[in-house]
Amino acid sequence: MPSISTIVGDRLRAAIVAAFGADHGGADPQIGPSKNPKFGDYQANVAMGLGKRLNRNPREVAQAIIEDLDVKDVCRSVEIAGPGFINLHLEDAFLAERLAAAGADARLGVDGADPAQTVVVDYSSPNVAKEMHVGHLRSTVIGDCIARVLGFLGHRVIRQNHLGDWGTQFGMLIQMMLDGDVDDDTREDGDLNARYKVAQERFESDPDFATGAREAVVKLQGGDERVRGYWQKLVKQSKGRFEGIYARLGVLLTHEDFKGESEYNDALPGVIEHLQDMGLLETSDGARVVYPKGFTDRDGNPQAMIVQKSDGGYLYATTDLAAAQYRIGERGADRLVYVTGAPQRHHFAMAFQVIREAGWAGDDVRLEFVPFGTILGKDGKPFKTRAGETVRLLDLLDEAEQRAVAVIDKKNPDLSESDRHQIAHRIGIGAVKYADLCNDRIKDYVFDWDRMLAFEGNTAPYLQNAYVRIRSIFRKGEVDEGRIPQQIAAFSEPAERVLALRLVQFPTVVAAVADSLEPHRLCTYLYELATAYHQFYEKCPVLNATSAELRGGRLHLCDMTGRTLRTGLDLLGIEVVEKM
Repeated sequence: MPSISTIVGDRLRAAIVAAFGADHGGADPQIGPSKNPKFGDYQANVAMGLGKRLNRNPREVAQAIIEDLDVKDVCRSVEIAGPGFINLHLEDAFLAERLAAAGADARLGVDGADPAQTVVVDYSSPNVAKEMHVGHLRSTVIGDCIARVLGFLGHRVIRQNHLGDWGTQFGMLIQMMLDGDVDDDTREDGDLNARYKVAQERFESDPDFATGAREAVVKLQGGDERVRGYWQKLVKQSKGRFEGIYARLGVLLTHEDFKGESEYNDALPGVIEHLQDMGLLETSDGARVVYPKGFTDRDGNPQAMIVQKSDGGYLYATTDLAAAQYRIGERGADRLVYVTGAPQRHHFAMAFQVIREAGWAGDDVRLEFVPFGTILGKDGKPFKTRAGETVRLLDLLDEAEQRAVAVIDKKNPDLSESDRHQIAHRIGIGAVKYADLCNDRIKDYVFDWDRMLAFEGNTAPYLQNAYVRIRSIFRKGEVDEGRIPQQIAAFSEPAERVLALRLVQFPTVVAAVADSLEPHRLCTYLYELATAYHQFYEKCPVLNATSAELRGGRLHLCDMTGRTLRTGLDLLGIEVVEKM
């Protein structure tokens, strides 16, 4: 079902052609919901750009477009505002019709992607033999939301958890195991960070241990059975920990999505050979490097990406190239999405250029780096424990649920024990995820328990409470959801119309998130929808409406709001609750 923006956009293009000729018909109107209701329901920005091309006043251009614009079945009025914006006020009948069409659709009017693509989303990517910490939260929840949105649109999404499961750090841990300092069974309840810290201290203080650790790395890379066995135990233990956290967070990643650095090890010589064959490989101080076009150092000299060290060892850049080659060549990816911290921006920019120069990705393959900022404490510094340690993600999730229990007990002390814990889990985990996703991902944000668990403001509990209100109305009125009228005859109150406008914007928002890979856009929309619903709830009686027709129309609005909130929150990876 085409969105309102699409319908209006097509009419505007036709008007541009009529007013200025086919040569100017390629102008692409930027159309979106108005930020302020007094400026209409939708606003189009096309006259400024077109006016510049035509060397004419934008308001005159806008007036000429309006004179040829046929939207009488869509808009009750069209007007020019400011330097040349075109404001559109929708007909009530058209708005009600669009709402009814979305209500009759299980996908709420969201069209599937055409054509559907194969998209690889690389996210989370923790290091084996270490605990996941708060720094892994952003990649995990942002990447999962992106995977959900793209999957909802019908794309074939391949989730890839690029584990750090290979490299010199394993030599230290394996040497401890060879020395008998760690149980062979690598206990499931063991503290991975503490074990790693001991290994690192021994590596720095004991020359014999350091020598053994380096030899263990050589043995690992050479396929020594005993060393490989210890390494496999470390990997297995870590994967089990990761899966437990993913289950708690409710993300889509499973063991089938794990594909660590080690799995590309055999492909690395082939990467070097291919770069050599393409004439891209050079030698610098004994190392083998590529100089991607467009990259220079501070002195203006070509900047190198090292792909093989002078001792023959490979780097994670080499692995990233091998992974891209596999994802495009073997998995048929049309789009590669990498969700990782902003400091990696330069690395991926260079890698993308090398991938294209090597011929692994043509112009039809989309390569995207999805950066994010840092989680800060209230002191404005990276979020730490009081002791100054990095916060373990498992501890953070435990605290989220504990704090949610206290909030729920205060709000509804009569809940059963099973309801209490289920609701606290959904509220607590949802609050943590939403607090991350609702911020522009490129920016840092302050981690604040009180704010994220509040039932007011742009928070998950606020959205979940809107859904709870809807479910409460249906229970109280013993409403048969299968018999709710899927239409509204007329808008009797402004709050009804505002809510309807928000509801029909859902398809446009989902499409925007899929293109921009910015989950905060969906959060902002859901917050505005929940706010519109809370205002509707206060001003428009539903079960006690003055007529059966009015009651049916308002139940329709409640039903659509509930379905949209549930779907939208699910795309964020957040569960709703039926009561709280």
